[in-house]
Amino acid sequence: MPHTACEVPVTQTKAPSIFRKTAESFEPGAKSLPQRYFISPEVFAQEQERIFSRQWVLVGHQSAIAQPGDYFISEVANESLIVVRGKRGEIRGFYNVCRHRGSRLIENRNGQLSAAIQCPYHAWTYALDGRLLGAPHMDDVPDFNKASYSLHPVNVEIWEGFVFVNLNGEEARLRSEATARQRSGDFISLERWFAPLAGKFSRWKSPTLRSAKRIEYDVRANWKLIFENYSECYHCLGVHPELSKISPYDSAENDLTEGPFLGGFMRIAKGRSLTMSGNACALGIADASRVRDRAPAHNRNPSQKIEDDYDHEHEHDGKNRVFYYSIFPNMLLSLHPDYVMVHQLQPQSPEQTLILCDWFFHPEAFKHSDFDPDDAIEFWDMVNRQDWHVCELSQQGIASRAYQPGPYSSRESIPAAWDEYYLRRMKT
Repeated sequence: MPHTACEVPVTQTKAPSIFRKTAESFEPGAKSLPQRYFISPEVFAQEQERIFSRQWVLVGHQSAIAQPGDYFISEVANESLIVVRGKRGEIRGFYNVCRHRGSRLIENRNGQLSAAIQCPYHAWTYALDGRLLGAPHMDDVPDFNKASYSLHPVNVEIWEGFVFVNLNGEEARLRSEATARQRSGDFISLERWFAPLAGKFSRWKSPTLRSAKRIEYDVRANWKLIFENYSECYHCLGVHPELSKISPYDSAENDLTEGPFLGGFMRIAKGRSLTMSGNACALGIADASRVRDRAPAHNRNPSQKIEDDYDHEHEHDGKNRVFYYSIFPNMLLSLHPDYVMVHQLQPQSPEQTLILCDWFFHPEAFKHSDFDPDDAIEFWDMVNRQDWHVCELSQQGIASRAYQPGPYSSRESIPAAWDEYYLRRMKT
């Protein structure tokens, strides 16, 4: 059977990091992608088959299905999937398709199942582990065997509390496990896929975090433009003046500069947080003492330059840094001292992307009287919309007959590296 359940996240060990300025990893001559990659239905269909049907794709966080019977529905590569927590706490995934005549089983996007999944059409009923329990009036059908009609499973595994699915089939998985040499398109376990990141984000305690809010954005732009925009701050001074006042646009340093995982950190002014007020809005995640170190914005000297306002003594522990990482193909992971923000991308068409944005906090933060998640949520909702606007402008311009790929600047080495990896995946 495919790997359809995951009960315990893999124990990981911390990996060292070496950060370099963005320009140091830049290769001169890199240009943006040709027009067809942003507007062609044929290219979009290839992406769905070669990338989203074969890669591990983010669909949510385990906290969204905390209790047995909790479920949510996710769309991956035009497939509707059920992700459900079983009676024993295991998380499983199934295609949202009845084995009788193909009806959609669940219409609501999330909810709680008592003990079974029942088709609304002819009442075929399935256990939370996918077994067919009941099929009315099928007893007189010759050779009918309920064991032959379980729900079709989907590979589901957990990384740092986040739920990933992989539509790659049984044949590819068995071939991968039986041979020492990895072939293009073969199934790769999530543990193996994320091995380069082992222990890297452990201090944020992601498996324990809870989402305070989710906002959905319908962006009229190709999904790759979202990744490219997230991966550089060349645009930040003009597009994000509020962000640049707290986190200088030229402070980026990266430790992951090639492959499916890209990114690094940017500095935050001492005693500040990326919120509307400029103050930390919650109990610190990366370091609980962060909450004691915050300084009210009104006590700060407004003429003091942000560049001179860092507590370099504590930079190694992440107190004055925000980390931004892109996880191919649909996760943007932003790790702040006091919260974690995650963007989940769901490409809808060559020119449309649905983006689900969640803000995660330590469970203890919800118990504090001064907990103010809206301070961070409103800030990033503003910044998100600024980003989506320029991405939509890019989409409009790229669709023009006048568009030609333009040269990346030295501050855009990460988008250039992302394009390179994307093109490699499209050739598989």
